[in-house]
Amino acid sequence: MARRPTIDDLARTSGVSVATVDRVLNGRARVREETARKVYEAAQEIGYHAAGLINQRMQADRPVVRVGFVLHKQAQAFYKAFHAAILSAAAGQDKVRIVPRIVFSPSQSPGDFAACMEDLARDCDCIAATAVSHNTITEKVVSLRARGIPCFALLNDFAQGERQSYMGLNNIKVGRIAASMVHLAAKEPGKLAVFVGGYRWHGHELRETGFRSYIREFAQDFQIMDTLVNLETRQVTYEATLDLLDRNRHLRGIYCAGGGMEGAIAAVRELRAPGDVALVVNELTPESRAALVDRYVTMVIATPLARLCADVMGHMIDAKLHDALPIVGQHFLQPDLFLPESVS
Repeated sequence: MARRPTIDDLARTSGVSVATVDRVLNGRARVREETARKVYEAAQEIGYHAAGLINQRMQADRPVVRVGFVLHKQAQAFYKAFHAAILSAAAGQDKVRIVPRIVFSPSQSPGDFAACMEDLARDCDCIAATAVSHNTITEKVVSLRARGIPCFALLNDFAQGERQSYMGLNNIKVGRIAASMVHLAAKEPGKLAVFVGGYRWHGHELRETGFRSYIREFAQDFQIMDTLVNLETRQVTYEATLDLLDRNRHLRGIYCAGGGMEGAIAAVRELRAPGDVALVVNELTPESRAALVDRYVTMVIATPLARLCADVMGHMIDAKLHDALPIVGQHFLQPDLFLPESVS
């Protein structure tokens, strides 16, 4: 039977004295963080029975920051990945103890987003949200800031001038990237279609603007049709894309600036051969990955969720530990770009 590791084994493995290990275990006197971490890592390495207690002692010595996140579309693969990335970023902090709370808005109505933010305000120091641009949201952000709770806009830059910062992609640039890929991939000039989730998603409008500006500048022989609103739903996008493909034999490209891309992918699969229509979508999910592999999707423009969550966590920590931070502008991340050969 294997011998149970002792405190002497732990001291020898961690390179500190038995007395130091005792202080870490029992909290008899303050120990430097790097020393406590060294003891904890050694305890994990040798299977010391009190490794969990050491971790608790380390956590107890850290300042606590309670952070709240409002997401939506809980069943979607992208937001499941977003949820996981938030938890991972919280767990990865070694200077403070992050206590995350994540809620999902039941709909995309401004009132539901605002209600979720108010709910989080009961026990959170800072709040970050994916929410629509609307006066109801702006008023809620103003109210929370007056109570000392800064708010961060994620993906869609709502409450400009009132929120603490916008964290996400440069949506004008995203739209231009999409247009440049459609331009390169289209076999010949023709019509182009753009879907947005709705006009309360300021980020979608910026992507549309970027898309149109690129086409005006570099692809004037293409015609962009009137923008279509798909409410970020699969079925609406599917039916609208079927109609587009049926009525427009010379449709050369489609850009889904928001959600609902699954419907566009399904329709293109039904009515066109791979590569006949240049289809650009946002976010790498199982469906968009499969469509890339099959070459029904030309490119995926993805939000780097791990980087986004790490960055917003750092900003939230600063806002909590350094009161009255000035309102800052926008924190842009570089998008991840995926082509068929990237995922094949």
